[in-house]
Amino acid sequence: MKMGVKQVIKSLDAFPRAEEHLLQKTQSGALVSIVGLVIMATLFIHELTYYLAIYTVHEMSVDLTRGETLPIHINMTFPSLPCDVLSVDAIDMSGKHEVDLDTNIWKLRLNSHGHIIGTEYLSDLVEKEHATHNHGLLVKDGTLEFISIDDDEKEHHDDSDKKLHAFGFDQEAENMIKKVKQALENGEGCRVYGILDVQRVAGNFHISVHGLNIYVAQMIFGGATHVNVSHVIHDLSFGPKYPGIHNPLDDTVRILHDTSGTFKYYIKIVPTEYRYISKEVLPTNQFSVSEYFSPMNQFDRTWPAVYFLYDLSPITVTIKEERRSFLHFITRLCAVLGGTFALTVRLTKDDFKTGMLDRWMFRLLDALTKTKPSARGVSR
Repeated sequence: MKMGVKQVIKSLDAFPRAEEHLLQKTQSGALVSIVGLVIMATLFIHELTYYLAIYTVHEMSVDLTRGETLPIHINMTFPSLPCDVLSVDAIDMSGKHEVDLDTNIWKLRLNSHGHIIGTEYLSDLVEKEHATHNHGLLVKDGTLEFISIDDDEKEHHDDSDKKLHAFGFDQEAENMIKKVKQALENGEGCRVYGILDVQRVAGNFHISVHGLNIYVAQMIFGGATHVNVSHVIHDLSFGPKYPGIHNPLDDTVRILHDTSGTFKYYIKIVPTEYRYISKEVLPTNQFSVSEYFSPMNQFDRTWPAVYFLYDLSPITVTIKEERRSFLHFITRLCAVLGGTFALTVRLTKDDFKTGMLDRWMFRLLDALTKTKPSARGVSR
């Protein structure tokens, strides 16, 4: 009875003595041990990097924010329109102009090669342009730099001067028209950038020549079909950027050749809250967009423009930065290192290598060495 119990207990030994051939130190065993240690070190580094890496979790909920403004970051280039004819306007769903609240827009004059040749700061420009629109001409502050016209160019503009006086334009408007025509001949463009703070409701903002009086615009361009609203959107966003954000309109290029028309971008804004692992919270917005182009014909009464029509989603997205738990790291580490250890460099109680690969290599080599002498004996 006692012997039977002892045999049962012995059968539970997890560290039996190794076979005699496994107690021998061989070159193949050393190679397997080195490979195993390299694999374990590589897996340890990989698991440590995986544990230290930060991942994000997305959650959705109903947007409860009220009474806040929506920042619109604009950075666009119009290679075929001078800065003097471009205006930036923003209107919400009630028809109220909002850009006069807190507008910071700059316009950079560009030559035909895209190099900056002048800067203009526009604060509440739209309000001023619409205020003068009712008087039948476009009047701007004295901060504008008027281009001087040489004597040879005066004869070229004599006919235009007569037409301007016929419409009752004053000298400032006449000078502005001459300046814009000269800029168009020189191939000037304009880069518009800055921030619009508007009400957090659906609306639109657009960049166009709508700030010009219709007669002034007609004198400059000779018709709506000659207004080229080709543009490059370097950056368009509705708040600060967070890691991993993708604004679909960034680096968008729309160039028109021998045609004109109106671009409309329909934007769906999704309120977003980004929570850093340091518990810092960044409120911002991401968006999706669809695009539509309407070509202009000679019978249209509207003038070309670039419209951005936006609406806000009632759902807000919360993005959280998180790191994996230490217990999760230890569990994965034991699994990968333990498996590699059992496969290559498992130690017995006598501290001899009895790894599975070592055992298989020894048996393979032993079988090959036994086969060679027997083959020689048969040939004799």
